[in-house]
Amino acid sequence: MINKYLAIHNDIVQQIEAGEIAPHSLLPSEHELKERYQTSRETIRKALNLLAQNGYIQKVQGKGSIVIRSNMVDFPVSGLVSFKELAGKMGEKPRTLVHELSRGKPDAYVKQQLNLSNKDEVWKVVRIREFDDEKVLLDKDYLNAKYVPSLTREICENSIYEYLEKELGLKISFAKKEIVIEEPSDEDKQQLDLEGFHNMVVIRSHVYLEDASLFQYTESRHRPDKFRFVDFARRIHSNS
Repeated sequence: MINKYLAIHNDIVQQIEAGEIAPHSLLPSEHELKERYQTSRETIRKALNLLAQNGYIQKVQGKGSIVIRSNMVDFPVSGLVSFKELAGKMGEKPRTLVHELSRGKPDAYVKQQLNLSNKDEVWKVVRIREFDDEKVLLDKDYLNAKYVPSLTREICENSIYEYLEKELGLKISFAKKEIVIEEPSDEDKQQLDLEGFHNMVVIRSHVYLEDASLFQYTESRHRPDKFRFVDFARRIHSNS
């Protein structure tokens, strides 16, 4: 016999996927769900926690449980995809706002991430990604000026990778990525529409050219309700 909280979870999932519960809408309160399903508050909390873990809802302090599943964007973890390429696959039209574009000496942290010398300079690009008039993603890119001698605000609003590959002839090959969950920073709170969200999905990437030269360090800070991070894995069978 299926556990009560799993039955409640499955019932709510069915309603979400059938469109009976709309994206961005609030689920009934824990008390209302307790009465509806004739069960304990603890059972309801287990069902809600599982819905959150599976990406169907986001618990927002002071608001409740917001439905997010059908409006999430698949973000490929293992691929190297520019935001413009990702946006092209979406039904909606996101917007990129260039908050900062500057060239100069890196601070100690960026210098370490890119293995730079005291003479090296970097481009710092801070961009805010906006979906449905909400600022939900903060991208901070640092590019070694040795490989990227010039950069403009127009390029950054469009696609840096498109410029690097088509105009500069660079061959971007691979990246090493780290994905962590962090509390919002002061910068996140200032630049993004967090609306009570108390966690951020942060992806830190070291990006390499075809000759294994490290040329870019990126920190992407995502509001958790908009993106679903996906990957493809294949099991390699041994002969032993």
